[in-house]
Amino acid sequence: MSAAARPFDLIATDLDGTLLRSDHTVSERTLRALAAATAAGAVHIVVTGRSASWTRPTLDAIGYTGLAVCGQGAQVYDAGAHRELTSVTLDRRLAQLALAKIEAETGPLLTAVSQDGLDGDFLAGPGYRLLGDDPVTRCDPSGFWERPITRMFLQHPTLDDDELALTAREIAGQLVDVVLAGPGFVEVLPLGLSKATGLALAAARLGVTKDRAIAFGDMPNDLPMFRWAACGVAMANAHPTLLTAADEVTLSNDEDGVAVVLEHIFPQH
Repeated sequence: MSAAARPFDLIATDLDGTLLRSDHTVSERTLRALAAATAAGAVHIVVTGRSASWTRPTLDAIGYTGLAVCGQGAQVYDAGAHRELTSVTLDRRLAQLALAKIEAETGPLLTAVSQDGLDGDFLAGPGYRLLGDDPVTRCDPSGFWERPITRMFLQHPTLDDDELALTAREIAGQLVDVVLAGPGFVEVLPLGLSKATGLALAAARLGVTKDRAIAFGDMPNDLPMFRWAACGVAMANAHPTLLTAADEVTLSNDEDGVAVVLEHIFPQH
C-alpha cells in the first residue's frame, strides 16, 4: 500500500486489556491483522505501563521484535535486541516527599516501586497486593530508595483506585504525576512523563508522526496517548474515562477488538 493510500503509518497498542486477551496471549486473528498492517507499510509500537523487565517475557512469547514504550513512557525498549534505549527515572526525594504529603491526608498506604533497568526489580512493601504471577521482591519500604526507580505504586486499605488516584493527584500534583493504569495500579511518575512522551520518542526514532498515528487502549493512563495520536480507539472493556475520550470504541480485548479495527483499515487479501 502506498503512503498516500495508507490512512495510518503508526499503530500504537497498549498491552494488558488491549492487545492481550485475558489469558495474556495475542489471538491469531490479531497477529494476522498486525501482519497485514505492517506489510502495508505501517509500524507497530507496543506502549505499556509495565516496566521493560516485566514486558520482555510477554513480547518474547508473542514474537514481537519492534520498539516498545514501557513504564508509562519512562523506557524505550528494543525488543529484538533486548536493549533499553532511553530511560527516565523518578526523583527518589520527590517520591518520598509526595508520599509523605499524601499519607498525611489518607493515612498509611501500601506501597511498591519499580527499579530502573532491564534487571530492575519490582519491590513491594508489606500488604501490597499484586494480581498475576509477575516477579516481585518483598522488602521493607526503607529499602525502596537504594537505587534509581522509574515509578512508585500506591494502594489504600479502603479507598478505591479512582478515589486514591484523584486524592493523590490533588495533594501532590505539583511534585509528581499520578495515573491509574489498571486494577490496583495507582502509579506515581515523574512530572510530565506519560505514555505520550515515550511514544513520541519512539516514533521519532522510526520517522513517523503523530498526525499519522492510531492508538488503542483501555485505561486512564492511555489518555495522553489518545491526545497525541490522530485517532484514539478504546476497547469495549475500557475505563469509563477512556470510553468518553475515545474517537472510536471497538470490541473488547477478548473479542479481538484491535483486529476488528485494523481489518477495516488494512484489508487482508
